[in-house]
Amino acid sequence: QVQLQESGGGSVQSGGSLKLSCAASGDTRCMAWFRQAPGKEREGVASVNMPSQTPSYADSVKGRFSISQNNDQITLQMNKLKPEDTAMYYCAVKMSWGSCLAPVGYTYWGRGTQVTVSS
Repeated sequence: QVQLQESGGGSVQSGGSLKLSCAASGDTRCMAWFRQAPGKEREGVASVNMPSQTPSYADSVKGRFSISQNNDQITLQMNKLKPEDTAMYYCAVKMSWGSCLAPVGYTYWGRGTQVTVSS
């Protein structure tokens, strides 16, 4: 059983910055942040392959978001935020192999934290 503790999020104006953090208890293979906006499918935002410390990013956030790893915690620094980044953001963990950015095989999910970007 893996426990996830999320923090961060909030409201900001377009162009602003926010930071999300997620700490996991136990060994993991992938840790990632996903987001889901009302009426849209859940999508991968950024992930880390924990053993290799390799990050991955969705095309929509490349150059604006940065994910970092510190032991069993990941931090997502979100810069140059846009209104289209508004969504509920979820931290997730999986133990299986495969793409860390795809929302497949993730066993543990956080409760989510809201990010709202106003224009």
